[in-house]
Parts: sequence; C-alpha cells; structure tokens
Amino acid sequence: MPKNSNYTDIMEKNHMEIPWHDYVKNDSNVLIAKAGLIEKASVIGRVGLIMLSCGTGAWRVRTSMNRLSKELGVTCTVDVGLMSIEFNCFDGTDCVSQSLSIANTGVNTSKLYRMEQFVDSFPKEEAHLTGEEIHRRLDQIEKIHTLYSPAKLGLASALACCAFTFLLGGGPVEMILAFIAAGVGNVIRTKMIKHHFTLFFNIAVSISAACMTYAICFHLAEIFFHVSALHEAGYICSMLFIIPGFPFITSGIDLAKLDLRSGLERLSYSVIIVLVATMFAWIMALLLHFHPQDFSALNLAVGTKLILRIIDTSFCGVFGFSIMFNSSIPMAATAACIGAVANTLRLELVDYTSTPPAAAAFAGALTAGILASIIKRNNGYPRISLTVPSIVIMVPGLYLYRAFYNLGIMSLTEAVFMVFICDHDHCYPAPRSDICKDPDRSYFPVLLLIHVSGASPYLSFMLKNYH
Repeated sequence: MPKNSNYTDIMEKNHMEIPWHDYVKNDSNVLIAKAGLIEKASVIGRVGLIMLSCGTGAWRVRTSMNRLSKELGVTCTVDVGLMSIEFNCFDGTDCVSQSLSIANTGVNTSKLYRMEQFVDSFPKEEAHLTGEEIHRRLDQIEKIHTLYSPAKLGLASALACCAFTFLLGGGPVEMILAFIAAGVGNVIRTKMIKHHFTLFFNIAVSISAACMTYAICFHLAEIFFHVSALHEAGYICSMLFIIPGFPFITSGIDLAKLDLRSGLERLSYSVIIVLVATMFAWIMALLLHFHPQDFSALNLAVGTKLILRIIDTSFCGVFGFSIMFNSSIPMAATAACIGAVANTLRLELVDYTSTPPAAAAFAGALTAGILASIIKRNNGYPRISLTVPSIVIMVPGLYLYRAFYNLGIMSLTEAVFMVFICDHDHCYPAPRSDICKDPDRSYFPVLLLIHVSGASPYLSFMLKNYH
C-alpha cells in the first residue's frame, strides 16, 4: 500500500474505475456503427450508467440505452437497480453481458439534461463518430459535478425549508430560525458528501447540526428578543432539507412501470434516509428538551395568504429544492413556476372548495406533470427535473418525524394517527383537523397511495411511453 494513501482512498477503491477508452484503443479509427459488439456495448452501458448516476428512474435509463442500441443495430436487454445495471447486447451473432455499478447515488439534473441532449442528438451526430470520440464526449459530461458551492447549496436549502415552514403553519420567527439552521445543516451535509462519508454518518451529523443550530438561535432569541417558547415548534422544519424527494418519487414511477427491482430499491433507500433522519432528530429533541407541537395560528387575510403561498411557499420553496438538485438557474425558475401553480392549486382546493386532501394532492401533482410535459416540448428540460422539485414540497416530512417521535416515547396511538393524517394536516396546518372526526377513515388508503407512490403526476402518461 502506498505511504500517501489514506482511509478515503481505500474506500474509493472499493469501486474500481472502468477504463472505458481501453475498449476502443485498438480500432479507434472505426466509426461506432461499424465497430465490434464489445465497443458498441461499452458506449451503451456507459450512457446507461451516467443516466443512473443522475438519479433518474429505471424507465428513463432503459429507454436511453434502447435508443442507442437500435441506432447501432444491437438488441439490448437491461435490468436496472438503484446503483447497478446488468445488460446483454446481441447483434445476431455474438452476445456481450456486462454488470456495471456506481459508487454512490445522487441527483444531478444538469448532467441529466446534458445526457438527454446527447441521446437525442446521437442519430445525427455521435452515430457518425468513432468510439474514442464518443467516450471523450462522455468524459466531458461526466465532469459536470455540482454547479454551486456548499455555501450556495446551504442558502438554497435555507430558502426551501423557510418556505416549507410557512406551508406547515409557521410564522416569521420559525421561518427565520429554520432558515439559519437548515442552511448550516446542508452546508455540513454537502461538505461531508465531498469527503465520501457514509450515508448514515452524513445524515446523523447534518441533522444534529441543524437541530443544534436551531436550539442555539432560539435561546438567543428568547434572551435578546423575548421570543415565546411556543416558537420552538419550528425546529422540525430546519431538517426537512434531508427529505429524499427524487428517489422517493422515482420509486413510485418505477413501481408503476413494474420495474420492481429499481422501484423497491429506491423506496428502501428513501425509507432508510427518513428513518435515520427522524431517529437522530428525535434524539436531539430529547437532548435539547424540544417537543413537537402545533404552530400558533397566523390569522392572515385571504389575499395575503394567497400571495404568500404563491411567492414564498411555492415559488421560493420549489426553487430552493431545485437548486439542491443541481439544476441551472433557468431550470430551477421553471420548476418554481410550475410549483407555484400546482401547489397553490392544491392548497386552495382544500381551503375553499372542501376538496378531499388526497384528491387535491392528485390534482396538484397532475397539474405539475402536465405543465412539465408542455414545457419539455419547447425547451427540452427533462420532465422529471421539473416535476420532482415542484411536488416534493407536498411530501409531509413534518408528520413523518412526529410519527417517529411518538413511537420513541411509546405513544403508539398518536404515532399511528400522525402517519395517517400527515397529508391532511400538511394541507390544513391547523391543530387536530377535521379528519379526526372521520370515524371510518374512509380515504386513508387512497391518501397513502397517492403520496407513497409519488406517481400521480404521471398518471396521464401511463398508457404511453415515458420520455
């Protein structure tokens, strides 16, 4: 072992890098369409692997690989998971089987956008290049890492959690404290990701830091500004940046398409993040003597509430989450506009038309999917890069935490209650909403399916291929 190697280097070597250029070294002057099956398979597999590393679902990965295979005269069968791809390529004579994996999963919508452009332009451009030239272009795409510094990503998460706080019923004090705490927590999380720390350790430290920062700022506000103790309720909102929106929603898409392996793996990954985050938040609450409670009523005028929902909660919140997914500013602004329409529609339907929350969530998510499809036709942004940020703000992270908190203190009835009312109170941030009065809980199963699957914006596209 080299003397200058460290623990991080050893961990990175657990996933060896693939020497892609070695596949085309001997016949680098041959066009890819006339190259051998192994060379074609290297291009097809690498495209699928990069798509997978961007965080998109199995259907999109397989579609991209199929489009390249048809152009190169190859038949390809693919099995896609959360972090690995197994595929076979046939050309009528020979067969090549490969198993590829990525070292870690994540979300990078900018790289995803560039990869979709690559796949779309392949028949006209890359299909007339050599394998070496194609791999060089893929090298450039792979170098697209985060567009923003940890400080900017911390600011984005601060903005998103601040907006989330208002959506859940918090006031200016909770919003300011959540803004500061979430920003600190996500800066730490981003730096730890760059140093390749494990998932559990990353979540534990970032969540603990966010809760600790909220507690410090809250006690300082109590001392200097005589803030009421009721405002401690916002500490939960300071950790909502950890919500795994992309894998959670893509798991629903994959399950709807019967890509069970990818769907279940993504769902398991999302559940792991939620459980670890809520567990450490519960531990921090015990140490800091915080107790989850309802927010104080704001008593805002109808017009004021509508404006704040559109500008603050929906636009700013979705914009922040989109930046965290590494979207460019124009893409994030587009997703924010979609979220401003879809999420506000959902909230207004619940407040002023007595629409059941599950139906309102369906309408809002479906609206987001339709708007994203229309926009995709004009500017080519990946639909999933627009829909996920616009509907992730509908995920009831606050009540998932409350459910775990009550499990931790053995208040089992209250814990189950929080699981089932999470969507309703997410739409109606009032203490003990009317769902408590529903004795038969008739729409609980529908409510859960809508939000657990996360597939509602795609229901109008279920009968045709997803692009």
